[in-house]
Amino acid sequence: MLSLVKGLEVDTRKRPTEVIAEELPGHPVGLMAGPNLAREVLDGYAAAAVVATPDDAVAQALQPLFRTSGFRVYRNEDLLGSELGGVLKNIIAIASGMADGLGVGDNTRALVITRGLAEMTRLGEAMGAHARTFAGLTGMGDLMATCMSPLSRNRRVGEELARGRRLEEVLEDMGQVAEGVKTARPVMQLAGEYEVFMPIAAEVDAVVNERRTPREAYRGLQRATPQSEHHGVA
Repeated sequence: MLSLVKGLEVDTRKRPTEVIAEELPGHPVGLMAGPNLAREVLDGYAAAAVVATPDDAVAQALQPLFRTSGFRVYRNEDLLGSELGGVLKNIIAIASGMADGLGVGDNTRALVITRGLAEMTRLGEAMGAHARTFAGLTGMGDLMATCMSPLSRNRRVGEELARGRRLEEVLEDMGQVAEGVKTARPVMQLAGEYEVFMPIAAEVDAVVNERRTPREAYRGLQRATPQSEHHGVA
């Protein structure tokens, strides 16, 4: 069974592959993910994805089923890290969208994306994933596409919130799911459970769940005291 789902089950904080494994015991479960904005894939632009499964032989068998001349398929045995990348990048994309909506500039957006990747990596390592996975397609690749593209739903949510619109209004107008809105709180619960410092994710959670304004969130980030760039990374 190959999952294409990105997110967390809100009440249990289980990943989609964990839910599938429970519902279909005895079936090997994997994931295909990456920086794949659906519209661009449909329009035939070159793209790439990762088949992630602990069994590399299974991944090798699946690669040619999905590979085309314009769609490259890699593989990774780190299912946990590959799946977490797709969960966590949506939250950072909301923060990136808020930066665009506030007009704080490309330097600030680069700061948010880079430090957001550090937060993703810290939580992933704490949960048992490999740090190098977050430098790949399901980590940095997916993060860049989701934070920078005007096609990104999560980025759009952040941008519209920063322009003063209410969350309910933004989601209703979109008519689509912005996964980062629902996963912000479960991710912060995981951060607390694993004792991982995630200030950007915490501010996004406060905006979507506690009515903090995007401007207040960015002021909160500015008050944080910088540590070593590799602080908290094993």
